[in-house]
Amino acid sequence: MSARALSFGAIAEAYERFRPGYPAELLDSVMTYAGRPVRTALEIGAGTGKATRLFAEHGVMVTATEPDAAMLAELNKTVPANVTTVRAAFEDLRPGETYGLVYAAAALHWTRPEGRWSRVAALLEPEGVFASFGGPVQLADPAVEESVRAARAPFLESDEVPSPDGTAPGEEMQWPGTELQRSPLFLDVQQAVIKRRLTMNAPDYVGYLSTVSAYLQLPRSRRRQTYDAITRVLPETVEIAADIIVHLARRRAE
Repeated sequence: MSARALSFGAIAEAYERFRPGYPAELLDSVMTYAGRPVRTALEIGAGTGKATRLFAEHGVMVTATEPDAAMLAELNKTVPANVTTVRAAFEDLRPGETYGLVYAAAALHWTRPEGRWSRVAALLEPEGVFASFGGPVQLADPAVEESVRAARAPFLESDEVPSPDGTAPGEEMQWPGTELQRSPLFLDVQQAVIKRRLTMNAPDYVGYLSTVSAYLQLPRSRRRQTYDAITRVLPETVEIAADIIVHLARRRAE
């Protein structure tokens, strides 16, 4: 995995504190698509367990994999007994047990593209479900967004993660749905958006930014300068657009 992918461990507590969790509507979307009880799941890149808890607390036996020891330690503070944690990158998992669901919460873009879908398929039961979900957390007010962009510009041009396959933001089907549609291993590829608006105070929004990989790549002193510049232009509270883009697919029966 890249150094950027493994940069979150140093801020594991902040990640748990400032990153938004996942709503029950997401669970309902995945389970409705599955169309049958989902008893077991494997999570790719579980982080601090925000999605892990959502599925585990609704009775799914989750195997949560995460390569970063500090993130895994934070996850282990809060997960229920029906979660098994494994310190491993997705690429290090070996075929063996299969699951009714394999999912990734804002983590799939950190996996290597070579062999990605054959690995996912090998971990799924026939007709098992794959789910990937996440999305950018953006300032809802365009004027505030522009002020933050201008404040950030001397230190960091962009804090976005580009689409791994180059799909333009305006395309109807976004990544990873684009790759799933091309894979012969999956069918019934669907994309849905769960609309979400949140309100944060300014320090919490900057706290969220402190968990974004683009900022974590900056030298520590420059990172602090960036946060200070952004803080100066923020109102006391900000509205956040945190829509969740969900991609679902089913493994073809053999």
